[in-house]
Amino acid sequence: MTVFERAFELIPDGAAVGLGSGRAATAFTKALAARLQAGRLKVRAVPTSRATAELAIQLGIPLATLAEAPELDIAVDGADEVAPNLDLIKGYGRALVREKVVAASSRQVIILVTRQKLVPQLGTRGKLPVEVLEFALPLCERRLRDLGCRPVPCVKDDCLFLTDNGNPILDCEISPIPDPVQFDQAIRAIPGVVGTGLFLGMATRVLVGEPDTFELIEERLQPR
Repeated sequence: MTVFERAFELIPDGAAVGLGSGRAATAFTKALAARLQAGRLKVRAVPTSRATAELAIQLGIPLATLAEAPELDIAVDGADEVAPNLDLIKGYGRALVREKVVAASSRQVIILVTRQKLVPQLGTRGKLPVEVLEFALPLCERRLRDLGCRPVPCVKDDCLFLTDNGNPILDCEISPIPDPVQFDQAIRAIPGVVGTGLFLGMATRVLVGEPDTFELIEERLQPR
C-alpha cells in the first residue's frame, strides 16, 4: 500500500479536499485524478497554490474556493520537518500561508512525507520560511535577527521571489527550536509578518513512505 492509497481510505466520497503543494502533494494530486477518472471517488478540491490549481485543472479535478467550501473534510499535504508530536515546518515550496489557511479550514490534516523529514526537534534542518509584506522587509529582517535568526530573502532568477499572495519570503537560518510555540508567537508579533512555516498542532495524521515508491512504512497519529 502506498501513502496515497492509505490517504484515499480516509477521504469520504463527495468530500471537500484541500490539495497541498510540493513533491508529495503533487504526486498525490496525480493519484487522486486517476482515482476520480476511474470513478472510484468523487471530490471537489481547494488548492493551496496556483501551481496546484493549474495541475488540478489539467487533470480534471473539480475545484472550489473556500467561500464555496468553507469547512473542508480533509487536507492532504507534505511537510519539510515532522517532530515526534506531529508539529511541522512547511514552506520550502513557498506556499506556506495558503497551506496554513487550508489546513486550518480542514477537519483532518494528513501529511505525506519520507522518513528523511522526521526530525527529533523542529529546526533540525536549519531553515524556517517566513512570509512578510514587501514594505516591511527591512523591519522584519532586523527583528528576526534580534530573535537569533539569520534571515535571507528568497531570490529567483536574480529577482526577489514573490508568493502567490504577492509577498516575499525570508528564509531564516535557525537552530533546533526549544519552544516552537513561543518562537512562533514572537515572530508573528513582528509588524509585517504574514505567516511562518511553523504548523503547530495542525497535523492529525502523518503517513511516512519510501522516497521513490511512496510505499507506506509508518503511520503516526497526533498524540491525545
